Amino acid sequence: MSNQDEFVFLPLGGVGEIGMNLALYGFGPSDDRSWIVVDFGLGFARDDQPGVDLIFPDIRFLESEKNNVLGIILTHAHEDHYGALVDLWGRIGAPVYATAFTAAMLEAKLAGAPWADKVIIKEVQQGETLSLGPFEVEIVPVSHSIPEPNALAIRTTLGTAIHTGDWKIDPTPVIGKPMDVDRFRALGEEGVLALICDSTNAIREGVSPSEQDVAQGLYEFIVNAPNRVAVTTFASNVARMRTVVEMAQKAGRDVILAGRAMQRVAGIGKELGYFKGLRPFVSEDEFGYLPRNKVVVLCTGSQGEDRAALARVSNGSHRSIKLASGDRVIFSSRTIPGNEISVNTVINNLCDQGIEVITDRDGLVHVSGHPRRGELIQMYDWIKPQIAIPVHGEPLHLSTHVELAKNQGVKNVISLRNGHLARLAPGEPGVIDDVHAGRLFKDGKLITEPETGGVGERRKLSFAGLVAASLVVSRQGDILDDPIVDLFGLPDTDSEGNDFEDIILDAIDGVLDSMPAKRRKNANRLEESIRRAIRAEVQSIWGKKPVCTVRIHVI
Repeated sequence: MSNQDEFVFLPLGGVGEIGMNLALYGFGPSDDRSWIVVDFGLGFARDDQPGVDLIFPDIRFLESEKNNVLGIILTHAHEDHYGALVDLWGRIGAPVYATAFTAAMLEAKLAGAPWADKVIIKEVQQGETLSLGPFEVEIVPVSHSIPEPNALAIRTTLGTAIHTGDWKIDPTPVIGKPMDVDRFRALGEEGVLALICDSTNAIREGVSPSEQDVAQGLYEFIVNAPNRVAVTTFASNVARMRTVVEMAQKAGRDVILAGRAMQRVAGIGKELGYFKGLRPFVSEDEFGYLPRNKVVVLCTGSQGEDRAALARVSNGSHRSIKLASGDRVIFSSRTIPGNEISVNTVINNLCDQGIEVITDRDGLVHVSGHPRRGELIQMYDWIKPQIAIPVHGEPLHLSTHVELAKNQGVKNVISLRNGHLARLAPGEPGVIDDVHAGRLFKDGKLITEPETGGVGERRKLSFAGLVAASLVVSRQGDILDDPIVDLFGLPDTDSEGNDFEDIILDAIDGVLDSMPAKRRKNANRLEESIRRAIRAEVQSIWGKKPVCTVRIHVI
């Protein structure tokens, strides 16, 4: 192996997908690298992953290098950038660096975790530079849909890499610092080896509207509403929360917070001064006493989450909040891909009750926190990197970003996926190795690998149910009692009204009648014959093959 120092980049999540962002930067010879970790995010389960609560990047490579990990740096406090730390930090044990808001969110999230009092959280300031072994990491303010988002300028003796995190250009972000455009220009003048950049909106032309632009749109929909108004948005979007409160109070309405996440984030925002100058929130318990035209409910549930406040309001199960025909609900959010069915279910429940639903199709009630093509072009003009690596996006976003970077004159554009180890310097940049980069499932209290967690079997059960059969035979192969079957998830009868249980028992009897006692002594062979017969018979009648288990008890 070479003893030459190398500067490398390795994503373990967030490249080729939205969510689960976790990136490593390494420095040193191939057999003795020091690493820093940038972000530690999670993803959410799809409908075809029954029982799975959360999805994490598989960090087995990071675990193998944990003694060489100098720190975990969080760019901001969105779940897809920090949420996996609660469950996986103990496997790495490295100190965590974060600005005040992100640190407070992490501390709140860690409450009750087995290592809550062991996690070393080091608070840093925007504009500060950290010294971590061979790395000098500058925290550079950007704009995004959450307080204190940051890019990282990662300096080494072999060059500087800029990791943008999630960003957009917003001169009026409502709260916090705007993106430090001058600093990016200065970094570009210093010389940048590599730009590792957000791709989420690379397919959208133009530039993103400012957070401030949303205020007027929300105000119009609030002030002109004849009755109650509910607004749902991402709980972490403190700027949007403040905008809603300002516009509600301007329209002469009190604001109620509904949903634990909204209340938790609001508490952190209040401690950090982000709600200074606004009237206090009103308790949920006061909802029924406020005139219909004097209230705005700010609630969780913009993604249709079953247990969130808006979903419970829409199905009438919320303890305190009840909406009625003539009320208005504003979705000040975008639907994350994969959540369309859940969101539409909530919207349809509301519409069925005569409640008016407003989305970004009806007016400017939401803006993205990610750069469109015009903003990406500006970034490349400032930075002028030697290398571009598009990240944070699905394949369509990444491939579109690759072409944009090439069109901006970047000499080396590296297209990679999770697990691709890319050399930035010295020598020819590109992918030099592959490491394992899979997924982990959080399933209740367990964290499992997809192939061992039973999710595939659950998926089969959800499609065609389960037949469980048991039979008692003697050691000589004689049948000692009638077979017993249990059916789960199958129809009660076939198209002619015949009971499915009887159909299955007849199939078992057919096997027993056709198999002599000598062959029935082989329990494994008997189990397999019965299993195949049951599945074949059910498929011939129903058109589906259920999961089938057969147990032969030999006495």
